[in-house]
Amino acid sequence: MWDGLWIGGKAATLDPDARAPYGLIENAAIAVKDGRIAWAGDAKDLPGEPASLAGNVFDLDGALMTPGLIDCHTHLVCAGDRAAEFEARLLGKSYEEIARAGGGILSTVKATRAASEDALVEAAMPRLDALIAEGVTTVEVKSGYGLNLETELKMLRAARRLGVERKVNIKTTFLGAHALPPEYQGRADDYIDHVCTDMLPAVASEKLADAVDGFCEGIGFSPAQIERVFEKARELGLPVKLHAEQLSDLGGARLAAQYGALSADHLEYLTEEDAIALAKADMAAVMLPGAFYFLRETKLPPIDAMRAAGVPLAVATDCNPGTSPMTSLLLAMNMAATLFRMTPEETLAGVTRNAAKALGMAGETGVLKPGMRADFAIWEARHPAELAYHMGHNKLKTRIFAGNP
Repeated sequence: MWDGLWIGGKAATLDPDARAPYGLIENAAIAVKDGRIAWAGDAKDLPGEPASLAGNVFDLDGALMTPGLIDCHTHLVCAGDRAAEFEARLLGKSYEEIARAGGGILSTVKATRAASEDALVEAAMPRLDALIAEGVTTVEVKSGYGLNLETELKMLRAARRLGVERKVNIKTTFLGAHALPPEYQGRADDYIDHVCTDMLPAVASEKLADAVDGFCEGIGFSPAQIERVFEKARELGLPVKLHAEQLSDLGGARLAAQYGALSADHLEYLTEEDAIALAKADMAAVMLPGAFYFLRETKLPPIDAMRAAGVPLAVATDCNPGTSPMTSLLLAMNMAATLFRMTPEETLAGVTRNAAKALGMAGETGVLKPGMRADFAIWEARHPAELAYHMGHNKLKTRIFAGNP
């Protein structure tokens, strides 16, 4: 017998091979065995009466089931806040001016270095709980606010603990090449030496990271410096991803494509040629409308060019204290639709199937079909478009993690 069987509602499977939009099954049945989806399809095709097939039968009562949502780009673990910088920007200072004056990322670095691992877990928990309350079952968490070996390891350990404290799948990303720490001012190449020689081997030795990221930007690191990080990551067997083309076009996305990165993220200044390179490298492009909105940017990412090239579009909160203090993936979906002109179907694929791809989890989660993790979200909704349509209204009814409500 199956462990559980859900019937009596709709399922937006997000199966790319399905003919219906959203992979929608109007009269769906989803069965679970040992934490995996064992059967999925139209209820009329079940091989028997529901009560004879599963130990537990759940009636959706007309509700909508989707894959559990995936937030594939967050900086969830950090200390302090930057409300004062938010005010300064509203009074006319640019993000780059604040960063060059010692604010920005470095102000969060100072607070994070001073915090204990327990304090970081405690601070991150409300942010994680807000995501879980919206049907999120997988969250990526980056380091990058330590910029020294001790704090980077502390952040990654704290991130891993979140997956123990809560029923959620945590993927960790080492982001040592996030900003230049104060003790290395004017010595960016020396700091990259430290990242490659000391930090990355230690992270890999403790198996604390699932991927390696960097910030390729004028206020971050050059493509040549990021390439050194990527080379070391490749040597250590760790996949890479990249913050690229957010504030300017430095060719970061092309570099990420050359290294077969899992994703390139932000991408406001991406070119049509870059989009083609991402598609050829079979990468995901992660859209972060929260940062675009919060920084009042005007340069839109080239969604049409990425669509035309066939680049899978993911959507994430970019939850961080400086440029996107957002803990609502549903709001990120709405912003991606309204600001970036993505369709509701694209936004839902962006927080399920394509977000899984951005984390190297395609074939593991993000789609409702046999063999996948039994991570679901059940909504008081009649149509999947409602998830991107509402602003500030959470229609989640139940979250299922590894087959368990």
